[in-house]
Amino acid sequence: MAVSQIFDYDRAFSRNIGWVTQLEQQKLKTARIAIAGLGGVGGAHLLTLVRLGVSNFNISDFDEFDIHNINRQAGAFMPFMGQPKLDTLAQLARDINPEIDLRFFPTGVLAENVDDFLDDVDVYVDSLDFFALPARRMVFAKCREKGIPALTAAPLGMGTAFLYFRPGGMSFENYFQVDGVEQQEQYARFIAGLSPAMLNRDYLVAPEAVNFQEKRGPSTIMACDLCAGVMGTSVLKILLKRGTLKAAPWGMQFDAYHQKLKLTWRPFGNSNPLQWLLLRFIRPILRGKTV
Repeated sequence: MAVSQIFDYDRAFSRNIGWVTQLEQQKLKTARIAIAGLGGVGGAHLLTLVRLGVSNFNISDFDEFDIHNINRQAGAFMPFMGQPKLDTLAQLARDINPEIDLRFFPTGVLAENVDDFLDDVDVYVDSLDFFALPARRMVFAKCREKGIPALTAAPLGMGTAFLYFRPGGMSFENYFQVDGVEQQEQYARFIAGLSPAMLNRDYLVAPEAVNFQEKRGPSTIMACDLCAGVMGTSVLKILLKRGTLKAAPWGMQFDAYHQKLKLTWRPFGNSNPLQWLLLRFIRPILRGKTV
């Protein structure tokens, strides 16, 4: 017979102590994180940060769970099919820490609510869908305006690609340089900027699974979980001001399939000559129906 227990923050997160101090744990408790998108990586980010002891979140998602989410999304269980991702992940987060403060944005992040979405926020965690570039550009620009650190960890193959945009450092726009170009070129530049090392490109065994016209592509749970680990660690370092975190134009990609870690440095972002060469490889692929 299960024994009923009363939630106690200090006991619940006591096993963090050692890697963080008691004082640092209290800093984590009072921090507020904004997470846009609660799908493959977003749900994993939320639950990872809740288990870290972060207790205040602004969360956004307008989608519902479907069967094709089962392979990778943190809230995708059969009983939750058809339910809003926002409500489901909120309940899972509260099942970990019933004392957390959640602010909901069920229509997604829009021009009319982005200021509220980033209100009181210490760090922005980007989890928007790959194809949601207009919304992503808007949120990153607003973070820069407000001086909020903005981080993204992309699930690529069986690994993760991480970028950190530091207030006062290189901007999202200057790095990716997608302004004023047509949509397919924007996707090409976004891919190139996310993954200059392209560690995952040689083990895609069914290229027809990626279709940019239909806005779909494959993803794995391993990649999503790796993203959450990298993101949680990076958020901790920013909140606690511990150690260094290389900001754009630096990037990091880890690929578990190849067991490779690659740090990349691309001064001038996608204007870097190395990126020109990479884009020459990517563009012809995107012009076809599949990659």
